[in-house]
Amino acid sequence: MPEAIWISFAFGLGLLVKTVGLPPLVGYLAAGFLLSGLAAPLNITVEATNALEHIAHLGVLLLLFTVGLKLKLRSIISPEVIGGSLFHFAITCVVFAPGLYWLMDLTWQTALLLAIALSFSSTVLAAKVLESKRELRAFHGRVAIGILIMQDLIALVVMSLAAGQTPSQWALVVFGLPLLRPLLFRLLDASGHDELLVLLGLLLALALGGLGFEAVGLSPELGALVFGAMLANHPRSQELAKSLWSVKEVFLVGFFLQIGIGGLPDGSAVLFALIALLVLPLKGMLFFFLLLAFRLRARSSFLSALSLTNYSEFGLIVASVALPEWLVPLALTVAISFLVSAPVNRFAHTLYERFNFRLTPYEGKRHHPDEQPISLGSTKVLIMGMGRTGTAAYDYLSDSEPRAMGLDSDPAKVSKHQKDGRNVVFADAEDISFWQSLHMPAVEAVILAMGDIEGKLIAARNLRKKGFTGYIVAHTLYEDEAQQIRAAGADQAYLTMSETGVALASQLTKRQTEPAPDGRD
Repeated sequence: MPEAIWISFAFGLGLLVKTVGLPPLVGYLAAGFLLSGLAAPLNITVEATNALEHIAHLGVLLLLFTVGLKLKLRSIISPEVIGGSLFHFAITCVVFAPGLYWLMDLTWQTALLLAIALSFSSTVLAAKVLESKRELRAFHGRVAIGILIMQDLIALVVMSLAAGQTPSQWALVVFGLPLLRPLLFRLLDASGHDELLVLLGLLLALALGGLGFEAVGLSPELGALVFGAMLANHPRSQELAKSLWSVKEVFLVGFFLQIGIGGLPDGSAVLFALIALLVLPLKGMLFFFLLLAFRLRARSSFLSALSLTNYSEFGLIVASVALPEWLVPLALTVAISFLVSAPVNRFAHTLYERFNFRLTPYEGKRHHPDEQPISLGSTKVLIMGMGRTGTAAYDYLSDSEPRAMGLDSDPAKVSKHQKDGRNVVFADAEDISFWQSLHMPAVEAVILAMGDIEGKLIAARNLRKKGFTGYIVAHTLYEDEAQQIRAAGADQAYLTMSETGVALASQLTKRQTEPAPDGRD
């Protein structure tokens, strides 16, 4: 079966490029190109089969479904995200389309569609880069992801228009889908944490979303996105996204492999890719100045722009619908941009430190509310991380210590705590700019209650680096992590389960020493 051999070959090259820090999809594209190039010397036939095309289509649907799962309105409803994405899209099209029209002697429609495909940035690469540096929750990471989601929505609109599908009269049923949300939430709650969760995702993305929308004359890609978005506000939406991650990646292998098998890039494709690479810095510069215009600091604008300075796999998806003859040149363009963008982003902070004296003069005098310097004023006890542990610590201290403050990097969580009357503000302990602007003149003790070990280590190191000499205490599940936290500067790190056992035993001891309510011994 040729598909099995091709996928094995793709796995080998994907693993090879991953070892040098590049996204595996570069290897998948290379595998397709190599298979296409080896066809003639080996006297074999290499062409995309119906099975491979079907796998590729399923991969696209699952990608859009997982994008929908992240489609929370609060992540995209902000001026810098909406304005930055729309202005960048419009300016890129206005500049690129005429250039492509005159330089490459194309029709206006082809030039415009190519400009649209080149305007997108890679969701896969940016998310992986930000996640590897633990910056998805940092302010610049949230801005970049919001812009990427907006670009994905624009790509979906373009695909729907380019497909030219005429909806049937049954398409009006789509407007009643929000009524199914309570049922979908119950199904997600009942699906558990194992294979049923994955099957539910496949059912919604492929059957109800893909086939269902196609049956009424609508884009199956739109259906997958809509069903994902309907579950976005469920507490377990990200668990569902993670459970589908590997399945989606496997199917997307077929999509990238299919493009490569379509044919080797010729001289004109290579020239197109090299020209696109030369103008790639202009794409990043445009993002940088647009974000500055929306009052972001130079540092946040630079880091967000750098993570967006690449071309996108969504451009390939758009091209597969609207410009199939341009798939190979665009695939080569995307792959080369990844070869440049991935290693450069590893040194993003170093690059900013080297060039910040040139970049900061472009900042405006007014800054974004999320980037204002934080002063803790008269706060004596600081609790970093307001999940269950942090909230319990805050509530326990609130009676005896009114000058306690909580910090958390989740805006929704912060808003809920504020409504409940707690003194909690937004801040991300993993964002170095937070530490640079933090003023804590009266703090005597800090409780590190973040969920991840890296956040606790970063916080402990930066507290000591700022000259804080007060008491730092944390909790963790494992002894080796406790040792790391203490080595980073914390005075003490308690093992959560051990302390829970002590607390339970103390309740038993307390009950045995206290008289019974009715006076019995």
